[in-house]
Amino acid sequence: MSRLDAPARAELIVALADLAREAGIAIMKIYESDFDVRSKGVNDPVTDADLAGEAVILAGLARLTPDIPVVAEEMASAGKLPAGDPASWRHFWLVDPLDGTKEFVKRNGEFTVNIALVEDGVPVIGVVHTPAKGWTHTGHGAGTAMVYKAGLPPQEITVRPVPPEGLTVVASRSHRDHETDDFLAGYSVASMVAAGSSLKFCLVAEGLADLYPRMGPTMEWDTAAGHAVVLAAGGTVSTLEGAALSYAKPGFRNPKFIVKGG
Repeated sequence: MSRLDAPARAELIVALADLAREAGIAIMKIYESDFDVRSKGVNDPVTDADLAGEAVILAGLARLTPDIPVVAEEMASAGKLPAGDPASWRHFWLVDPLDGTKEFVKRNGEFTVNIALVEDGVPVIGVVHTPAKGWTHTGHGAGTAMVYKAGLPPQEITVRPVPPEGLTVVASRSHRDHETDDFLAGYSVASMVAAGSSLKFCLVAEGLADLYPRMGPTMEWDTAAGHAVVLAAGGTVSTLEGAALSYAKPGFRNPKFIVKGG
């Protein structure tokens, strides 16, 4: 499949947002029940909601773009990856059906549905849906970042210039560490905000925070959708060495990275 042009991305983002919301409905049915929590690895919980959300998304992507490979978290955890070398793919989808399973288990509402299209190593389309809050953040190219919040009109979003009083830094609610604190010692920090899942990217994209450093381990499906929204809002996502965070890396593992607003 050739590279998607701007009109094709604009059309696709609408269908993807609807698909993320459909997955969110399936997830919320389980969230509101007495669900079980299992473990698929050390400190790595999984629930029926992860599986239900992924099933909805995979079926939808098969209808929308049957020729584009999909890398989804739960399938990848089960060893079910598309055939071929990801580094050679022009396009592929990255899906995290329930980003922030720990937040889901805590029932604090800070979990998201993440769908992203990666093109030549760059996330060019992203949807981050927060089902418990009724929020959907989208982006499909520079200047296209939007947020849809239940009961409110759609709103264009953009990163903000750093306020004179200093940075608002967003950090992981479940993964804060000493390395993050050491990194921030070199910055003028006015306030800290804790958030779960890809909401941290969205806070930067909305201009509600200025910096999100991530020193702990993440996978590409954790970050691609939020990354696309940040790029669309005018921000950057880079490694500690200053290179743009790229995708289709070995094992789909990310290095440490920094999300910056204006």
